[in-house]
Amino acid sequence: METTPQADWWRKSTVYQVYPKSFKDSTGSGTGDIKGLTGKLDYLQELGIDIVWLQPVYVSPQNDNGYDVADYRQIDPAFGTMEDFEELIRELKKRSMHLMTDIVVNHSSTEHPWFQEARKSKDNPYRDYYIWRDPAPDGGVPNNWQSKFGGPAWQFDATTGQYFLTLFDKTQADLNWENEQVRQEVADLMLFWAKKGVDGFRMDVINLISKDQSFPDDDRTTAPGDGRKFYTDGPRVHEYIKELYAKVFGPYNLVTVGEMSSTTLEHCIRYSAPEEREFSMTFNFHHLKVDYKNGQKWELQPYDFAELKELFTRWQTGMQQAGGWNALFWNNHDQPRALSRFADDVKYRKESAKMLATTLHGMQGTPYVYQGEELGMPNPDWHDISEFNDIESKNMYRILQEQGLSGEQALDIIRERSRDNSRTPMQWDASEHGGFTSGTPWLKVDRRYKEINVQAEQGDPDSILAHYKQLIRLRKEEPVITDGIFQRLDEGHPQIFAYARMVEKETLIVVSSFSGTEAGFTFAGEFWSSRINSQAAKLLIGNTVQTPVWGQTLEIPPYGSYMWIIR
Repeated sequence: METTPQADWWRKSTVYQVYPKSFKDSTGSGTGDIKGLTGKLDYLQELGIDIVWLQPVYVSPQNDNGYDVADYRQIDPAFGTMEDFEELIRELKKRSMHLMTDIVVNHSSTEHPWFQEARKSKDNPYRDYYIWRDPAPDGGVPNNWQSKFGGPAWQFDATTGQYFLTLFDKTQADLNWENEQVRQEVADLMLFWAKKGVDGFRMDVINLISKDQSFPDDDRTTAPGDGRKFYTDGPRVHEYIKELYAKVFGPYNLVTVGEMSSTTLEHCIRYSAPEEREFSMTFNFHHLKVDYKNGQKWELQPYDFAELKELFTRWQTGMQQAGGWNALFWNNHDQPRALSRFADDVKYRKESAKMLATTLHGMQGTPYVYQGEELGMPNPDWHDISEFNDIESKNMYRILQEQGLSGEQALDIIRERSRDNSRTPMQWDASEHGGFTSGTPWLKVDRRYKEINVQAEQGDPDSILAHYKQLIRLRKEEPVITDGIFQRLDEGHPQIFAYARMVEKETLIVVSSFSGTEAGFTFAGEFWSSRINSQAAKLLIGNTVQTPVWGQTLEIPPYGSYMWIIR
């Protein structure tokens, strides 16, 4: 097949992220599965979803929730069978929906047959599939790089007397992308899934695949000093991704999103600009670190609203000017619920959830909805560390106390930061366990499931679910949401985030309050006279019964959020 430029069918699409373990259990095992997802496709179709992103369901020892793959071509029995997977694809296609699957190829599980062979001897044919180095002169690790999960990024293998690189868990061995055979293996396994009918791939930490081959020590003159500057957006990364485009992405017209760890705007422009022939779009995480005290995940502070707005603005304008494309998101499986982080998940829960959605869905890019977000699911109530499943959370609970915090202080931090906040089971109805399972759920269901669930919201035209349906539909109906130039309007307002999207004579305006008190907002005179000039504005969507009276000055109620269009 001839490689052709990637069509942009995904630019007006909305992606729904499914965490399979927590979405829907069809067997009573207490764990979600592929058949459970297939049984809920009508719900996703009604929501307006175009692309379903299914997280890893490959064979895995589950040391990192499936991101440690032991067999890239087999379905883990915990999630079902290959027949179940093929049925899922058929049912999606019946509904004109697409499947995006996770591909994890910076590393594999140490239980993968490649690694099992590689560790047998230095001259094994698979040895060069991974990154091996001799010990330092003192017998220690080859360099001072640190794992992103804590501790040295090297594991010693006694059989051959060398260390292998592990940038994540000690059971996740980094693949050697310098080896052309490895790159061909990756292309082949992706072709395997593309030929089955998969329409896209989400590429896990893909910007880490190219390492500085001298593997130098980090001199720690720049934070965080853990070695990441020698493998993040590395020397050959764009070359490698272009190879995948030529072999897989282009020929099959796939939608692709690269998860970019500690990346830069400049690199993401290159990763996602169509003429570069790399990815359709990129994830970056800078906006989800604005409540990290001193940049540290496990230190709490109120989020920096000004910084949040600056980051959104910088990425919107920078990507737009250079032809890049954003993956827009508030939530995912590794993050606490945005509703609880950036707004009010109790008194103004409904308004807050709609406000966050409107703010994001008016921007340029492809929006991602994480399961339960469309219901306004907040962080659960946690009472004891025993309720958590996430190994990172349990480790940090211990480490924080070793650092001098009390058990309650440590638990307060875990409550806010744990990845389990987003992993509690999906709430389908008011029956036991929220209708997720007939068995015992692998992780507890939030106590508010009787009020916050799909069944309760489906019949309510004022529900958060109805609001998401409307936003998803507007993206398909209004070209300005896809193509309009982004302009920030709020000029540093302490409560309001406001922006315009403009194309020719059409102007879309989004005004959102991130505050629990009323706020006044006035459009700048120059913008008002040049783009609006007393023209009537049509309200496309709002989140309160009473809409502010349109004019140059608006009175915005707590967590109010509105999208107007002027033609």
